Amino acid sequence: MSNKSVREIALKLLNQVGESGGFSHILINQAINNNNLSNQDKGLLTEIVYGTLQRKLTLEYYVKHFVNKKTDTWVKWLLYMSVYQMAFLERVPDHAVINEAVTIAKKRGHKGISGFINGVLRNVQRQGVPDTSQIKDPIEKISVETSHPYWLVKRWIDQYGRATTKAMCESNLETKKLSVRVQPLKNTVEHVQNLLNKEGIETKHSELSQQGLNIIKGNPLNSKLFPKEITIQDETSMLVSEMLDVEPGMKVLDACSAPGGKTTHIAEKMNNEGTVIAYDLHDKKVKLVKDKAETLDLDIIHTSAQDSRMLNEIHQEESFDRILLDAPCSGLGVLRSKPDIKYHKTEQDIYDLTKIQRELLESVFPLLKSNGSLIYSTCTVDQNENEDQIKAFLDDHPDVQVDPNFFKELPKRCQSLGGISDYGIQIFPQDFNADGFFLTRLIKKSFV
Repeated sequence: MSNKSVREIALKLLNQVGESGGFSHILINQAINNNNLSNQDKGLLTEIVYGTLQRKLTLEYYVKHFVNKKTDTWVKWLLYMSVYQMAFLERVPDHAVINEAVTIAKKRGHKGISGFINGVLRNVQRQGVPDTSQIKDPIEKISVETSHPYWLVKRWIDQYGRATTKAMCESNLETKKLSVRVQPLKNTVEHVQNLLNKEGIETKHSELSQQGLNIIKGNPLNSKLFPKEITIQDETSMLVSEMLDVEPGMKVLDACSAPGGKTTHIAEKMNNEGTVIAYDLHDKKVKLVKDKAETLDLDIIHTSAQDSRMLNEIHQEESFDRILLDAPCSGLGVLRSKPDIKYHKTEQDIYDLTKIQRELLESVFPLLKSNGSLIYSTCTVDQNENEDQIKAFLDDHPDVQVDPNFFKELPKRCQSLGGISDYGIQIFPQDFNADGFFLTRLIKKSFV
């Protein structure tokens, strides 16, 4: 155990993420590596940091009923994380939370601060957290209860209606299930399932990928099969490479490939025969793809750092049988695992990204062979980045269309979802208890 308590470490991380905009998942991993924490303490640290960030706006609403003065940022975050534990973590007794918070306050501040923290938290303990039923504005009510910024809730209601938005916001507060992808050139899915079962890891088959297993119980990171025979990958992310419909011997472009989950999946589906050209903007990101390919013993993946908006300077038109454009996006579909995104993104960010997405589409589509197909995908749930993006592209390119076979080839479960439009499929986080994703498949009209 380190010299600092778990809650002291949690407070430091929350202050960093909340005030300086650090990435929670990266900082948590660094903190776990830098402090000699037991497995139980690792779990508690992750729970407190993610939970407090997930519920930040709700906690803000609770705390302001007990505090009527401006405080230092660390004091604010100490109150948030303490109230989070009192309101949402049943296994942690209130008195333990309060005592720890007071101890931290004494260390970091002065006697007045620790007395203030003690007083506020004792009041919360006595009175309970305030009721949200008195909030009259329905948008604000969803915003406060599910801790999503007001502008985002309003935007989603305008795009998808109140019921879908409320379900999505509530779903974003749940813990995301883990899924793994089996390396089929090394092992069968059934054999891996049996091996995992012997290690105490229960799984069930994915409905979205033949290579996918959803974890019911246990941690696949502790399996001897990880990372060489199984890859951690979200179930909806696996669907992207499944729908690319690749075959051995093809030449495939993955235009925005990092961190490499979809790239390696494509190579596996090609039986490691053919060529996968994988680009990303920065060397550091490209290395992630290269390392993942080496780990999985896939040698048909060729990586390079490039701006994919300029690929016409490297490749001739009609060079590729298949193209994957997993475009940079706002990431609003992955809020369960990256809760800080929802507080840092703005509407302007979305509009800026749509320009980049369009530039990428314009750049890479001409590289597609006449009888080829291109998958456009994002891990977001915004119509501007998804349906509207594809509609605008098709309007300007009368020779391009959404492949009608795409909808017929979608897994059965997907075909009954409400997110299907003329332009593709929008998967919401609540659909599979997984990441929100959009995908579609484009072809040239003469090859229907």
